[in-house]
Parts: sequence; C-alpha cells; structure tokens
Amino acid sequence: MTQHTLRLKKHADRRLKAGHLWLYSNEIDIQATPLKDLAPGAQVVVEAANGKAMGVAYVNPHSLICARMVSRDPAQGLDRSLLVHRLNQALALRQRLFDKPFYRLVHGEGDLLPGLVIDRFGDVVVVQLNTAGMQAVAEELLDALDKVLSPAAVVFRNDTSGRRQEGLEASVEVVKGELPDQVLLEENGVRFVAPVLDGQKTGWFYDHRVNRTWLNGLVAGKRVLDLFSYVGGWGVQAAASGAREVLCVDASGAALERVAENAALNGLHEQVAVGEGDAFEVLAALKAEGEEFDVVILDPPAFIRKRKDIPNGERAYGKLNREAMRLLGRDGLLLSASCSMHLAPERLVDVVRGAIRHQDRQGQILFQGHQGPDHPVHPAIPETSYLKALGVRVFRD
Repeated sequence: MTQHTLRLKKHADRRLKAGHLWLYSNEIDIQATPLKDLAPGAQVVVEAANGKAMGVAYVNPHSLICARMVSRDPAQGLDRSLLVHRLNQALALRQRLFDKPFYRLVHGEGDLLPGLVIDRFGDVVVVQLNTAGMQAVAEELLDALDKVLSPAAVVFRNDTSGRRQEGLEASVEVVKGELPDQVLLEENGVRFVAPVLDGQKTGWFYDHRVNRTWLNGLVAGKRVLDLFSYVGGWGVQAAASGAREVLCVDASGAALERVAENAALNGLHEQVAVGEGDAFEVLAALKAEGEEFDVVILDPPAFIRKRKDIPNGERAYGKLNREAMRLLGRDGLLLSASCSMHLAPERLVDVVRGAIRHQDRQGQILFQGHQGPDHPVHPAIPETSYLKALGVRVFRD
C-alpha cells in the first residue's frame, strides 16, 4: 500500500464525511503535503486536518479535482481485489434490473469507481478510463473483468474529453479478443448494431432506455421526427412500436447509414427515412415545405458543457424547442431531452414553457424522465445526475 498522504485543510473533510468522493486542490494543506510532489494516478491516504486517516484516493495534481476517493479503508487501495469486488457489486445490480446483458455496467462515481465507465454489449465490453488514476490500474482492471465476466472482447475507448483534461493521450484499441463483424445489442425488444470503435462515446446511449420505453407506448400510427438521431435509438424503436413513418435527422452521414442498417435489421426499412443536415437548418426547411409531425423527439448533444456556457446554452435549447414545436400538428407530442448536467431540471421546464408560449400554444407535461437505473446517481454527488427528458403534449386550445 502507498505511503503517500494527502492532508486536508481544517473543515475541508465535511463533504467527504457526507459521502462525496472528490477533493479540490484548494482543500489540500499543501504546506504539509505538497501536491506537486505526487505523480498523476498515484494513490494516497487522505487525512483530515487532525491527522485522522479517512481512506484512500488517487490523485492528479494538474486537475481541479485533484483527488478521488476509492476506499474508506486506509489499508485498502484500488487494486485487482477491490476492482473485482466493485465489479461484482455493479454486476449484481444490473442482473437484478435486466434479463439480457445489454447495459451500462459501471457508471463512474455512481458505482464507487470514479473515472471509470463500462458499457456491456453481451460478450463485448467497452471501457473508458477517464482519469489518470484509472489509467494507472488498466492492467488490474482487465484482470478483474476476466475474473467477473470473462468477456470475449474488450475495447478501450480512451478518446474522451475527460482524458484531455487529465493530461492523458487519446486512443481506441481492442485490448482483448477480436470484435465480431457486428457488435449487437437489444433494447426494448429492438436490435441494434453498436459502432463501438468509431461511434459516439462507447457506441451507444443506454441512459435513455426508460424514457424510450415511455415514448414507445404513444407512437403507434403516428408520424415521428427524430432530431439528433445518431444511430436511431429513438426513431427505430418508434417504428418498431408502430409509428406510421419516422424521419431520422443527424449531421453525420455515417450515423444515418447506421440508422438505415438498424432499421433493416428489424425489418423496418420502409417506415424509416433519413435526412442529413444541421438540426436547425433542417427544421427551417421542413417548415418551409409545410411538413407536419405528430411526434417530435429532441435529444441533442450537451449545449452546456461548463458553467459559463449556461446563458448561451439555454438560448440554444429555447430556440430548438420553439422551432421543433412549429412542426407539430394541432395536438402533438414533444419529447425534449438534455444531457447537460449544468441545466437544472426546472430550467428545462422553463425552456419548454417559454417555447410553448412563444408559439401561442398550450402545454401539458405528461412525463418527466431521467437516466436509467444502470446509471445510478450517487446521493452525495449531484454531478452524477445529468439526464432530463420531458414528454409534453403541445396543443392549440
């Protein structure tokens, strides 16, 4: 076990005592324990100002979040043994929740493994090592995964923005086994091909599963517009749930090729069409052409990545929702989502309310969704709760 220590300033232990896992550089007594003496990824025993040991963390002196707790036991560091234990805990939860092996297996701090994300696609797992501390135990993690799951293939998708902030290099590699020609998953009874090597994030977004389930029950016989469709998670499922016609729109031609592939995989190629382009430009063009939809789905990327982006981001969400509502018929359904952690749920309600009034319509919130249970929220870390979805009836009185 490491002999390094990190001493906190007086009263800086309050958040840790409340259950939080992060330490900021301004909370460290750098006179007693200089941060600059520690290598990124090193493990330390965290001490309160009075010298009492509080547990083990890994550090990165170059990051604002300079340390992340991995254990409350000062004698237990992040090693193969602890990784096996935490992976087993995470797996037990998912096996209670799902009857098929398609889910987020590890959700970082939500599963007490800060900096680690693992998505499971049957016998293939895709791993994101987002911090120097997790990068330092990459080999131990592979051993632990073999012990707990014995996957046929493991992909490291180490190309996240978080790694850049940690000073880590970007790479994508298959570190175990060989990938099949198609990495398949199933969600809500619909099959998809996940582009695990070159798609967004790990190749798929399991976080909206429950929200899609809700919408799927309301689309039979409807004409549906799916904006920011990516590979068709919303749109193809809507078609499978009986939508009369679905138009999936994305700025990526490669993503739309996969929409078509996923529609064909489920025998839905006749119901699903695709359109490439910027969402705002496509909305304007569809309106100019007199197009109208029963259901519009808005699942954009994060418009607010940092706190300073909030004003501009809220304006972008507002414009998107206003323009989308113009394409709804007299009695339509809007699914408006945001994955921006810095956009509070009540602010998304405000954005939608403002858009409804701007279009001189009435609105009724029918559904308020968030990330699925395989993306557990740590009760002491608000940042682990990020996803919001509103199902809104938009109608003319």
